This record gives sequence, structure tokens and C-alpha cells, in this order.
Amino acid sequence: MSIVKINVLTVPEEQRETLEKRFAARAGTVDSADGFEWFELLRPVEGTDTYLVYTRWRDEESFTAWMEGSMKAAHQGGGEGGGEGGGERPRPAASGSTLWSFEVVQQAAPK
Repeated sequence: MSIVKINVLTVPEEQRETLEKRFAARAGTVDSADGFEWFELLRPVEGTDTYLVYTRWRDEESFTAWMEGSMKAAHQGGGEGGGEGGGERPRPAASGSTLWSFEVVQQAAPK
């Protein structure tokens, strides 16, 4: 079965637009990663400043390979949308993050 990784991001209200624009600028870059299955950026709607970045992978090895390769380069300014304007690396929009890991034990097909 697949695995799910959820990056829990604490994003102050004044940084929400920045975070969403940065994700939009990198849209599709994870799609070609071996073992990648699904992505969603979830915006909070009430009572929290927590965004969830949901990714689903074929296996742990696929996620680890992406983390050590393409994702690391993007977050260090070496990937698409990473180094805005080619200058100094921009400040993170999130003030904190935690990574949750899950195994998929049941699923229903999307409608």
C-alpha cells in the first residue's frame, strides 16, 4: 500500500498569500518524481493558522529519494520558483513545520 506524508505548516495570516504563490510557482514539479501519486495544499478555513501539504507516495523509498533530490534543490533555491529573482533566498512563509507519516490501510476510489 501507499504512504502519505503530511507537512503541517504554521503560517501567519500575513504570509498566507506568499505561501500559496510559492506553491503555485512550483506546481507540477513533484508530478514527475518516481513513486509520486498525489498532492494537495490544504488552506485552513477557521480557527487555525495551520496549512497541510498532503502528498501520497508508492513507498517510503520514493519519498526519501524526492526529499534528497528535487525537493531539497527547490527549497535551497536550485529548483523552479526557489530563488525568486535569482537573488538571495527568500524568508520562509511558514514559522514552523512538522512532518506526519501514515500508511494507507484502506481507500476508496475518487469519484
